[in-house]
Amino acid sequence: MKQRAILKNKTYLYLTEFFSGMSVMAVELGASRLLAPYFSSSQIVWTIIIGTIMIAMALGNIYGGRSADKNPDPDRLYTRILIAALWIGLIPVAGKYIIIGITGVMIFAIDTNLLIAAAFAACMVIFVFPLFLLGTVTPSLAKYTMDSLGDSGKVVGMLNAANTIGSIIGTFVPTFVTIPAVGTAVTFLIFAGILLALAAAYFLSAGIGKGKTIVSCVILALCCVFGSGSSFAFWETDLTVEDESIYNYLRVYEDDRAVALSTNVLFGVQSVYQKDGGLTGMYYDYAMAAPYMAGVREAGRPLDVLILGMGTGTYATQCSRYFGEMNVEGVEIDEKITALARDYFQLPDSVPVVTYDGRAYLQALESDRLYDVILVDAFQDITIPFQMASREFFTLVHDHLRDSGVMVVNMNMRGQTEDSINDWLSDTIASVFPVVCTADVRGSTNRELFAGRGDLIGTFDENLLEETNVAMVDLMARVREGLTVYDAGGRVMTDDRAPVELLSMRAMDELISDEVSYYKGQVQGMSIGEILDMLQ
Repeated sequence: MKQRAILKNKTYLYLTEFFSGMSVMAVELGASRLLAPYFSSSQIVWTIIIGTIMIAMALGNIYGGRSADKNPDPDRLYTRILIAALWIGLIPVAGKYIIIGITGVMIFAIDTNLLIAAAFAACMVIFVFPLFLLGTVTPSLAKYTMDSLGDSGKVVGMLNAANTIGSIIGTFVPTFVTIPAVGTAVTFLIFAGILLALAAAYFLSAGIGKGKTIVSCVILALCCVFGSGSSFAFWETDLTVEDESIYNYLRVYEDDRAVALSTNVLFGVQSVYQKDGGLTGMYYDYAMAAPYMAGVREAGRPLDVLILGMGTGTYATQCSRYFGEMNVEGVEIDEKITALARDYFQLPDSVPVVTYDGRAYLQALESDRLYDVILVDAFQDITIPFQMASREFFTLVHDHLRDSGVMVVNMNMRGQTEDSINDWLSDTIASVFPVVCTADVRGSTNRELFAGRGDLIGTFDENLLEETNVAMVDLMARVREGLTVYDAGGRVMTDDRAPVELLSMRAMDELISDEVSYYKGQVQGMSIGEILDMLQ
């Protein structure tokens, strides 16, 4: 083994272990944010990320141990760390294009489990190699740090402790500091810089590798220039806001007619504000059938409305415009979304919004706090948080509704096959509420579900007779046309078993398959050259 003076400094070796462990966890968390706009941040995607990273680390451990025994050259280890640093630095520059490219190929290559397969392939291509290299650090350092077999246990224990402590810090810093403050791209660059500094300190102290160190620094500097300001939605040129919070990637865009919020790139609009005060043309309009079902025209008082998943307040704004005075409260887990609601979506300061999880908020309410309408519109990317999809959760909602109260649930991605996510949700709700009705939203994949104790459709018809706004009468006529009483089955989700991620992924696969089936037919039998000519 080559004798380098810096290797005699055990502190430096433990720092190498510490920062490599920190970088592994930072890259893992960064991976979830890089993939989330394209594949969601569901438990399935997290499973893919963790699984591929563990594969990379295991292979790195094996290779690192064999390499340290066969050729215990520290120059090789720190070269691997240098390469890992550059690879991680390139992720903000090239990662999103790789994801789009892999997804494009997968769309035409497979028919089922598209998102799972594409997410797995993207993880393998982008993250396995640098983390494989970092996986070689621990067995190699054990070789360089150990003075004799007599202290082998102590050395291995100290190295593992350094790696673990680094991993702990690498878990908290990106989540609570760097990603909310400077974004995912800069987070990758920060930890790439840390690894590069470790390798540079080794080579410069040994008086070797000056050229490759300089070249590496130049490459990382270029990554900082081209990667730090990169956008997930790189095809968008006129975004009003692009930001990241602890929970979401946030994108606000506007035109002359409306302002809209997306919490991801590929899957639709989460909130919209119509500048002219008109209807949105989206599911928020259909959800306004709930106040009619709760007796808004005969109550003789302002209705009490609770919105779980406030977003930027589209439903609150629409209800205030068309029903007048209401006591509206909102619960939104992401405080950055609430700030955007105040700044860009004209949500009045008079509408209180609590930064909290929707279920936890209900559990904290006094038992006698009741509402006329509770809207459940909480999504985690393309899925519903499992804790807000169970019988126990809907029982909480039921207990905080007045006898004439109505719960309205926005269900996205209505499936066309039996046992879809919406079938499971509807059956679960029907196990709690005696009356359940649904209405599909025209021109979208959304379905609105209304649940209560009384005659929802009869009350709806009676209150609608007193409506004088022509636009609302026309809208509610469309809702009424598609409004049907739900015939419940026995598919019930509980806190113990709520497979919302798998069901949502299956629904998304169906939607994607329907969308691309036409294009698959067009390119079937064509050569790559012919396809490229067609795209030009």
